[in-house]
Amino acid sequence: MSATPAAERGTTTVAERAVRRIAERAAAEALAPGEVEVRRGSAVVRGRRAEVGVTVALPYPAVLDEAGERVRSHVADRTARLTGLAVPSARVRVRELRVRVREEAEATAAGPAGPPAAHEAVAAASEQVVEPTGGNRARRPWSPRRFPVAVMAFGGAAVCGLFLYDVVSVHGIGRPPARWRGRLTEWLTTHGPDSDTWPGAALAAAVFLLGVWLLVLALTPGRRRALPMAGPAAGVRAVLDRRAVATLLRDAVAELPGLTRVRVGVGRRRARVRAGLAFGDLESARRTVAQTAEEALAACGLARPPRLRVRVRAEPAWRAPGPPEPDVPPTAAGATSGSTPR
Repeated sequence: MSATPAAERGTTTVAERAVRRIAERAAAEALAPGEVEVRRGSAVVRGRRAEVGVTVALPYPAVLDEAGERVRSHVADRTARLTGLAVPSARVRVRELRVRVREEAEATAAGPAGPPAAHEAVAAASEQVVEPTGGNRARRPWSPRRFPVAVMAFGGAAVCGLFLYDVVSVHGIGRPPARWRGRLTEWLTTHGPDSDTWPGAALAAAVFLLGVWLLVLALTPGRRRALPMAGPAAGVRAVLDRRAVATLLRDAVAELPGLTRVRVGVGRRRARVRAGLAFGDLESARRTVAQTAEEALAACGLARPPRLRVRVRAEPAWRAPGPPEPDVPPTAAGATSGSTPR
């Protein structure tokens, strides 16, 4: 037997790609077979710790907090057991709700009279994010901002690589400096920020604005389309896309009688509902639309519901309802319509 200590014999490294594959398979096994559809996964390995995340589609209808928690705990436990790494938590993003296979078959057999429209609307517009947190505070999740970071990293690497190549070629091979570097140095000496020329001032202002924009991106959470929901349980955070809220409001208001068109806009702090009335009392329709929209907005479970503004306008063909016709007694009606006695 070898007397070399175990710590000096070698190391075992688990690639991030393998951890990601294991997390994706674990998410697919969390619920019943075929119920969880894994869209994509991510994994970051730092030493003996791993941070994993998966984007999945859950069956409709499903209790999102319970299903998301089951997927999250199973992914974390299964990945830690199979990789030997410490996985303190897993990030699960429920991107879509889809109808189960059996319900799809029943809806197809039922024909056009079936109710798949509501399922499709919810599946297309809703987005839930379930992830572990330290408390039960309703906050927007931070955006990773991969595109701005990738653009800045690529641009900085390209410029630094260009300068590095020229410097190495000058000091290592003995080549003369590139013409573009000499011209750039000469231009900067005569067009600096202290000079009276406008290109230098414009370049300095552009760099300043870029720095301010990077600070804003670093200090703000982003994801302005996500509205935080009231946490259903400790350790679970959920958000709802603003388009989903607009779809639910529009569907609820559109079912009211007398309305021909409904337009809904949902912002971070305000929700606007505009409807056109074809027939009926205008003031009564306005109250009914406001009450229905408030109930639909409350049913979304948002932590900070936006302020609701409702406007109902009469359509060009609308006519004000007239006074009700008085009831005519049957005897009087018979005497009026009968023949004249001789």
